Amino acid sequence: MRTLAIETATEACSIALFSGEELLAHDHRLIGRGHAEQLVPMIARLPEKGRADRILVSLGPGSFTGVRIGIATGRALGFAWSAELTGYPTLALVAAMAQLEHPEPVTVCMNGGHGEWFVQHFDRNGQPDGDAVSQSPESTRDDTHYSFVAGNKAEELATIGSYDYLVSSVGLPNAKNALHISHSNLTRSLTPAYGRTPDAKPQAPFTPIALKNSGYSR
Repeated sequence: MRTLAIETATEACSIALFSGEELLAHDHRLIGRGHAEQLVPMIARLPEKGRADRILVSLGPGSFTGVRIGIATGRALGFAWSAELTGYPTLALVAAMAQLEHPEPVTVCMNGGHGEWFVQHFDRNGQPDGDAVSQSPESTRDDTHYSFVAGNKAEELATIGSYDYLVSSVGLPNAKNALHISHSNLTRSLTPAYGRTPDAKPQAPFTPIALKNSGYSR
């Protein structure tokens, strides 16, 4: 079975193609923005244009645009290839990567936008210990975390925190490690996990304006 992994929830645009558990090819780029323009051409350059029997796609939390692009692409390819489509939490991938270098419970701390951080704890088996939260660095500093921390804000957490942390070298998620995610973290539901409310606010309902009588009549 071939598996295509798609990770677009952060400033990284990352893909990987596996045959069974063997990594056939991968591409990992730090692009910031522009996932919509980069993702499909990256997949097209994989062997056999990335065609797979199963697709793993990141559900976030992370960039609203990046998460939506990844899921939409996964759905389109899944339909075209009649492939099984499975979602996974981005922070679970970061935790799995960190636990490859240090198999201990880990707190994942990632950039959440608008000055906040996404924070979630995982036990030594990679299982979530509570939900992911988006909070200010000040709030994060005062919380209780595992002594092992990972993610692109882990070093900052270690700097401001009151504990003696072991900081993982893992910053951003990389699709080439997607098969290390615990199976219990995978889901067939592709509901995005944004982690916070959208930046854009819905428009207020349209209310007709009553015009004053001008005295004009037909």
